[in-house]
Amino acid sequence: MKRYKKLICIMLCAVMMIGAFTGCSGKDEKNGIVVSAGTTLFDDSLDPIKGGMYYGYPFVNEALLKAAPDSEYVGCLATDWEMVDATTYKFTLREGVKFSNGTDFTAEDVVFTYETVMNNQALNQNVDLSSLESVTANGDYEVIFKLNKPYSPFFDATAMLQIVPSDSYDATLFDTMPIGTGAYKVVQYDTNQQIILEANENYWGEAPDIERVTLVYMDESAAFAAAKSGNLDIVMVSVSYADEKIEGMKYVEFDTMDVRNISMPTGPVRTVTNPRNGEEITVGNDVTSDINVRKALAIGIDRETVIKNCFNGVGRPTVNYTENLVWTSKNGYEDNRKEEAKQILTDAGWTDTDGDGIREKNGVKCAFDVYATSGDDDRYRLVSAVAVEAKELGIEITAKTATWGEIEVLQYTQGVIWGWGQFSPTVIRSLYHSDTFLVGTYDNVGGYDNPQVDALIDAAITAESREEATQNWIKAQDIANADYPYLYTVNIRHGFFISDKVDVSMDTQIPHPHGHGAPIINNMADWSWKQ
Repeated sequence: MKRYKKLICIMLCAVMMIGAFTGCSGKDEKNGIVVSAGTTLFDDSLDPIKGGMYYGYPFVNEALLKAAPDSEYVGCLATDWEMVDATTYKFTLREGVKFSNGTDFTAEDVVFTYETVMNNQALNQNVDLSSLESVTANGDYEVIFKLNKPYSPFFDATAMLQIVPSDSYDATLFDTMPIGTGAYKVVQYDTNQQIILEANENYWGEAPDIERVTLVYMDESAAFAAAKSGNLDIVMVSVSYADEKIEGMKYVEFDTMDVRNISMPTGPVRTVTNPRNGEEITVGNDVTSDINVRKALAIGIDRETVIKNCFNGVGRPTVNYTENLVWTSKNGYEDNRKEEAKQILTDAGWTDTDGDGIREKNGVKCAFDVYATSGDDDRYRLVSAVAVEAKELGIEITAKTATWGEIEVLQYTQGVIWGWGQFSPTVIRSLYHSDTFLVGTYDNVGGYDNPQVDALIDAAITAESREEATQNWIKAQDIANADYPYLYTVNIRHGFFISDKVDVSMDTQIPHPHGHGAPIINNMADWSWKQ
């Protein structure tokens, strides 16, 4: 009875919230649509200078390039671009473009945007311009970027940094009301409530069919209840809702590059100095530091069974960071090789001498903890499902939860389930380069260290062509993956309930990055009303 009353309360609150936001159900063309795509949009500034929309979704502000459905880059505010040499990039800009306030877009705006970020890099942790020496305008519609050293991921940066107007930029106003060249403009921002977008009458491209989009701040349960009540047109949900039904809506899954992997400390227990604060901290794990344990888990678990048990079968098994980007490794291996995995452990001296089903070696149990963030039921279920598979090998994994603050300490001695997924190959450096250990908050938390991998990553970054860089990125992953510093499990799919009246243009949806970016909105300008 208490659970029933709670659900009724959630639904009533959801209906009242939506009514307060829009004054309508969101189901008619005059008032547009109402969308719940997670709460992350409201967590940070919308200002591109401060890292807003760094995934490059071009519906308010636009970047020089944007990602296409095949994961390659295509022109947005740029119509042509080239790497003149290893440190010089030239972009030809689109002419006839205006910002939503009616001012003209020119090279001056590009120069202003990039120089402002360069001079305030601490404000923008999402777009790294440390390699950029200068940006200059050659007339109104050509921009020349000069780097201080070869940096092959620079093209990725130009797809992540959206342009602001040089003559009307306001560092405070743009947190909530940015001015851009995209198909929509922000007309109202209510903190932790809603963002109302309307079609930009000055947009250079084809006018969007849906003239008004309201993005609402709601947790998943409240959003689902609101959708059931007919007050949402699009709602992002976890896979636990995949079997639910909503009248007038269809459940749709989207391909992603969003991967779940478990980090495992690769070194033994030891004390080191944290370079961020000079404090002595404990790192390492005497179980996961044995590559035989990591390999046995990687080849021994049955990922299909894991996905079936925790995600209702929704998702693609993966043994790599992801396989749907040009610069990611395509080398794989078969899993569910339990007998082979058991033999690896036995040969390495891990045996069950006391008959409790858990192997041990030199008095150390083959056991460790894996943490999911508090409140993330999907990740906790995933760890639990992996633990069941590991138990068959004689490895005991205990699923636990902790806050992000607690995980920042625990991650150096225990396993953590992560979500990764972005277009820039710099993520490979974050995952595998030894220089990132203890430097970035969540980078290479297992302390993986392989000089050959470091050298290949460094070569990829300084490569003089994207082709050369791609080859080195892939080689680095192939070698690193053979050391199994991460237990890759599933390339998840993002689930949404979508109104039967709305077409989100699946043909122009890109593979969704990690879900924090409210990924369905990447092609909002292409959404339309179904006839």
